[in-house]
Amino acid sequence: MAVKEVRIVDLPPMRVASSLGFGKEPEDQAWKQMHALAASAGIRLGEKGGQTYGFNNPDPAPGSKDYGYEIWLPLGADVEAKPPIQIKQAPGGKYAVAPCTGLSNVSRVWKELDAWLEDSPYTCPPNGGQWLEAIRNPLEPDPGKWVFDLYLPIAV
Repeated sequence: MAVKEVRIVDLPPMRVASSLGFGKEPEDQAWKQMHALAASAGIRLGEKGGQTYGFNNPDPAPGSKDYGYEIWLPLGADVEAKPPIQIKQAPGGKYAVAPCTGLSNVSRVWKELDAWLEDSPYTCPPNGGQWLEAIRNPLEPDPGKWVFDLYLPIAV
């Protein structure tokens, strides 16, 4: 099966709040931290100005169920963060973006997007870039109904 829809976007460099979880389900840890920051800053996650981007950091090691997951929330200069949240500069760049519905489909769509890249006029950026997962409806309680945009870094 091939990814059905791919759009090309340019993400600008961004000042982001970064939350990081580690363990068997690090996404939950990172989300709890990010929800707390967003609530204190008056940011509504999933709405305009409240888009988040996540990725494994670090990936699972062979033989281990533990891994890390990092979430970025773009912020204006007026929002500050306290540990464990850090402020970082995300470099931005050109991305191929594919939609994905349901948490159980994320790995499959990543593989399809990677295969799409092989047959496209694009290549991987020289620095590899950061693969990103943006959830459109982060407050949806059913993981089967989560809607993602998967961002694959590309170069011309």
